Amino acid sequence: HLNKKYNADVPLVLMNSFNTDEDTRKILQKYTHHRVKIHTFNQSRYPRINKESLLPVATSMGLTGENSEAWYPPGHGDIYASFCNSGLLDKLLSEGKEYIFVSNIDNLGATVDLHILNHLISQPADKRCEFVMEVTDKTRADVKGGTLIQYENKLRLLEIAQVPKAHVDEFKSVTKFKIFNTNNLWISLPTIKRLHEQNAMDMEIIVNPKTLDGGLNVIQLETAVGAAIKSFDNALGINVPRSRFLPVKTTSDLLLVMSNLYSLEAGSLTMSEKREFPTTPHVKLGSSFTKVQDYLRRFESIPDMLELDHLTVSGDVTFGKQVTLKGTVIIIANHGDRIDIPAGAMLENKIVSGNLRILDH
Repeated sequence: HLNKKYNADVPLVLMNSFNTDEDTRKILQKYTHHRVKIHTFNQSRYPRINKESLLPVATSMGLTGENSEAWYPPGHGDIYASFCNSGLLDKLLSEGKEYIFVSNIDNLGATVDLHILNHLISQPADKRCEFVMEVTDKTRADVKGGTLIQYENKLRLLEIAQVPKAHVDEFKSVTKFKIFNTNNLWISLPTIKRLHEQNAMDMEIIVNPKTLDGGLNVIQLETAVGAAIKSFDNALGINVPRSRFLPVKTTSDLLLVMSNLYSLEAGSLTMSEKREFPTTPHVKLGSSFTKVQDYLRRFESIPDMLELDHLTVSGDVTFGKQVTLKGTVIIIANHGDRIDIPAGAMLENKIVSGNLRILDH
């Protein structure tokens, strides 16, 4: 849409890991005739470290057999080195590209905002902003999100993993830290190249403990893309509307974006004007809905959620066609029970529990 409307040539770049590269390539075959150049590159592959011995778990460079769990992609902070090493950064610079807009692939609210871009390119050359982080107002659902702080005259990203236990509640406070990082970032391409060549990209290392399927405790060393903000000059945080942060990490998130709360226009998800409040409902689907195939099987059609505030579903629950949910709805099927919400049902401020089976006659 962007390229058609402005007769431009803005490419889409996808950073994959060794886990996602093959699947991504298959999907991209569908888009060969679209008016957008799509580039992919792979991020690094790091060895997991045995927590006891502090030695790599891997016995060879292979990815199969006993090594299938020995490697990991080291977080999105690896974008800088992998982007440079792939040769793609130099290619884009040679085409005259100046900025890259980076976002998490699961954030469906992350679109190219020309207001931000205009602000970036309207600054004098010596005062050019090299890094913009989009932040948005924190709600109680976002208490774990990283925040921006000023430290030694530089903007820095402070993540919950860096906060001492004694101060975690303070960090989570909605009144003390009012904003959090959406991970929508605008970054100067020439600066990425310069910092990489000077080995000056300074990012804190996050130690991420994990337990493998066999019970082995390992350590993963990771970095976050936003942590590099302190290495860039004239960095900015811009407070953006919540609509630019719409992550789909769970089927609860997926239910929201598939519902009539949102419509898709030219690649942008917009909330329906028919919803009286701009806030999104709080949706919590239980473990029976975790996998996408199970989730899809349990909804004959996506319910009308325009007037929903809160939905909790637990246990073996299915929804018939054209169900309407309003206010606060809690549906709990205890172990061994099953609840079928009938087609056309309208539930407003209801708690449904027990057993409700609807069988074909």
